[in-house]
Formats: sequence, C-alpha cells, structure tokens
Amino acid sequence: MPEAKTDGRRRPRSPQGQGGRLREELIAAADRILARTDDEEGLALRAVAREAGVAAPSVYLHFANKEELVEAVMLGHFAGLREALREATADVADPAAGLRAGCLAYCRFGLANPGPYRVMFGPRTTAFPTTSWDEIPGADTFGLLVEGVAACMAVGVAPVSDPLRVATGVWAALHGIVSLRQPVPTFPWPPVEALVEDVVVGLVGVAPAVPAAPGAAPTAAPPAERRPP
Repeated sequence: MPEAKTDGRRRPRSPQGQGGRLREELIAAADRILARTDDEEGLALRAVAREAGVAAPSVYLHFANKEELVEAVMLGHFAGLREALREATADVADPAAGLRAGCLAYCRFGLANPGPYRVMFGPRTTAFPTTSWDEIPGADTFGLLVEGVAACMAVGVAPVSDPLRVATGVWAALHGIVSLRQPVPTFPWPPVEALVEDVVVGLVGVAPAVPAAPGAAPTAAPPAERRPP
C-alpha cells in the first residue's frame, strides 16, 4: 500500500454534501498511520487529522472516538478480502476446488497487503462496541469459509463433521501461513500453493488434487468417503 504523507498544509474545505469524502479520507489517513507504526494504542485522532490535512474537530464530525475509526479501517480491509475471495471462487463449480481457490486467495491477499493484514489481525488494544461475534469486523468473511467447508461435506468430497470447528482450524492454519512468512522470509518456505493443499487435505479431509498434465486444468480426486459425525 502506498504511504502518502501530508506536507502539513490544510486540505481544502469539502463542498457542501461531500462529507462522505472527508470520512473516507480520515479512514485512509488512519490506515496509513497504522501501517507505518503498527501501534493502534498510540493512534491519536489529532494525528489522523494532521495526516488528512484537516482541523482536529473535523474528525469528531464522523467518528466519536478512536474505536469507531479503527473499526472503520478494519471494515474496509475486510471488504477487500471478501471481494478477493468471491472473485477467486465465482466461476468454480466444484466445492473442493472452490475451497482451495478461496484459501489460496486469502493467503495471497495477506501476503500482498502486509500492512492492512496486520491492522485486521494484529493485537487489539481497542474494544468494539459489541460482544456478539457476528457483528464484529470479519465475521461475514469467515462465514464464507464456513460455507465452503460445509459445501464440501454436503456433496461428499469431505468427511461429515462440524463445519464451524473445521473452518476454525483452517483459518488458524492460513493465518499462520501469512503471519509467519512475513517476519521470517529467510526460512525455506514451501510454495503457498503446496501449504494450502496440505491444509485443505489435512484439516478438511478432501482428497488430494490430481496433478494436471501440461496445459490442462487440474482435476479433483474421487470424493472422500462420507463418515457420520
């Protein structure tokens, strides 16, 4: 992500009715600061105002506190991740292939966007104004993974089990692929594609993908034997 910096000059006043643009600029300013500093606790609304080139009181027209601003930053990145997952799986009919594609898209998103990924999954120092899991940032994105796992079980390409539990294990493994690879680049990491294959085979239970012949599309192995939960 480019890290544009302000030169200390004030931003021109938004024309009437364009307050939404200022809100987006404040979110982008907070995102740049978080990506540079990795310090959510030290994020100050005055610093965000300076980064955006506006007066500090302008921030409070859109965000009551830091928690609301950080949540808005996260929601934007989760929307980007969700779109990447949907694009990767949109034209994939086979559930196992779709799950592979979605898991690979998750890892590629995280590796290509290290700053946003840290904002999304880094240590939380702000509490969100809800205790309900399905209302916090990222819940609907995780739901796509649960749906993908459940689809594999429903058509018999993965053993029947609790989709939520299995998806949780897959998410933890994918997060490890992304978050460990960045700070230890000299480790002899296998290709991301190979690690994702290990995850979907080992944790979901789908059969290994059959290697494709040169110039041909990969094919799925025969369905896994269904087992009762």
